[in-house]
Amino acid sequence: MEEERLVKDIMVREVITIQKDASVEELSELLVKNKISGVPVIDSDGKLVGIATEGDLIIKDSDLHFPRYFKLLDSIIYLESLNKFKKSLKKFLGTKVEDVMTAEIKTVKEETPVGEAANIMIKYNINRVPVLDSKDELVGIVTRADIVKSMI
Repeated sequence: MEEERLVKDIMVREVITIQKDASVEELSELLVKNKISGVPVIDSDGKLVGIATEGDLIIKDSDLHFPRYFKLLDSIIYLESLNKFKKSLKKFLGTKVEDVMTAEIKTVKEETPVGEAANIMIKYNINRVPVLDSKDELVGIVTRADIVKSMI
């Protein structure tokens, strides 16, 4: 019988993270630049405090509505205040990561079996799980894609 693989065997060790006091704009740029959909959030001591994902940004963005308008004789007439929208946009872009992140996160240890990590992802409908060492320090991350690759 084959020995079950452990999270430490498949995790990504060079974890891209973001500081909790970084702006939402910085988060968006980090996700796009690295072609990833989520990152662990750390505090100034490097301690894991949450996860920030594209989903968090989309939810945050859903509160930001472009003002309704109509066209009349080649002119745009706004039904809502354009200044209010501009203020909301500025506020949105200035919002900190800690305001949009998910603070209650699921983690695994390096010695956790891969199957258990997969079950956590399925049960809680999440795509990534931070990996902590015995001192509860962030040492890696495992994604659904990592688990699929480990099956090949």
